[in-house]
Amino acid sequence: MRAGKHLAPILGDEDQMDVEFKNAVPSCSNSLFGFHRPSIFEAMKQTKTLKVRVKDKHAAELNRMARSVNFVWNYLNELSSRAIREKGLFLSAYDMHPYTKGAGKDLGLHSQTLQCIAAEYVARRKQFKKPRLNWRKSGGVRRSLGWIPVNTGAAKWKNGQVFHNGTYLKVWDSYGLSTYKFRAGSFNEDSRGRWYFNVAVEVDVQPTLGQGAVGIDLGLKDVATCSDGERLENSRFYRRMEDQLATAQRARNKRRVKAIHAKIKNRRQDAQHKFSRKLVNQYGEIVVGDVSSTKLAKTKMAKSVYDAGWSQLKTMLEYKCAHAGIVFKVVRETNTTRACSSCGSLSGPQGVNGLRVRGWECVECGVLHDRDVNAARNILSLGAGRCPQEVGIPVL
Repeated sequence: MRAGKHLAPILGDEDQMDVEFKNAVPSCSNSLFGFHRPSIFEAMKQTKTLKVRVKDKHAAELNRMARSVNFVWNYLNELSSRAIREKGLFLSAYDMHPYTKGAGKDLGLHSQTLQCIAAEYVARRKQFKKPRLNWRKSGGVRRSLGWIPVNTGAAKWKNGQVFHNGTYLKVWDSYGLSTYKFRAGSFNEDSRGRWYFNVAVEVDVQPTLGQGAVGIDLGLKDVATCSDGERLENSRFYRRMEDQLATAQRARNKRRVKAIHAKIKNRRQDAQHKFSRKLVNQYGEIVVGDVSSTKLAKTKMAKSVYDAGWSQLKTMLEYKCAHAGIVFKVVRETNTTRACSSCGSLSGPQGVNGLRVRGWECVECGVLHDRDVNAARNILSLGAGRCPQEVGIPVL
């Protein structure tokens, strides 16, 4: 979430990225010797967020700063709720700045960090439509994970380290940060007490050379099935480590429990990153069905739905398509499993009992179908607007 045009997602969601294009169509140059027509991607820029891990020796200093951030957040929370209760006035970030002015020196925070906290508080208050938000707790079982917002220009790459608020912070530089100019960002703590530096930078557009289009059907047997027959196998990362997780929980080994959860998350992300990157490099248009994990999570399949990670895969495809300059669509997938992708008749399996049927033959045209591949082909046709309404698949 952003409080302003130049403020990156300061809560540090690793899957959040902001895309901004500049000079989309550069001027063409003419000369007596020829005509130059540059590519549409020439001179285009985009903003993306880089995430690097901060070395553990700086954890104590970052924790101290995080406690100060929590103090400022709670102060603004009380200030805002009192203004609403006593005067009926919703304070803006600009109205809150005089109340925190000069406190950065006493709290050991950068002055612009105080402004970022106020901007983020107002944005969250508006989002949740509440006069008072939850307190940020610095201790106890429900301790809030550390968060230190950084405004544009408040952090720099200096002497091979990140320099912020008079402190040099060593990081595991896997991106070559010296080649980038930092914009807004934040320092964030994960559940295992490890700190990361998330920063928005401006990079050149890297257009994909992929051609054609592909439809994707999301499911549980296979996480994703493409219209060309390619699949992302459901490796069931959570199910595989469920016994180890139960053992650690019975032993009340919280450190081991957090490590297992982190391993499950990393394995799932790795598989989905590789799959989504391969599709973005190979195709010029990607169409996905609108299956809702939120609705299915209320059923008996909740654990399997969350283990599949549909929402995360769609998020990866969306921002990677935006960065590569290709088309990404989400279409309604009603009747895509039942409809024959060849003739359009609704002759496929239906209902709960039909879920066990993985292959079927169309009674109208006699074509043999794989259940998931057929659905992916129908989704691709919907993305292109080729399915007629009379066959049972409404045109969106």
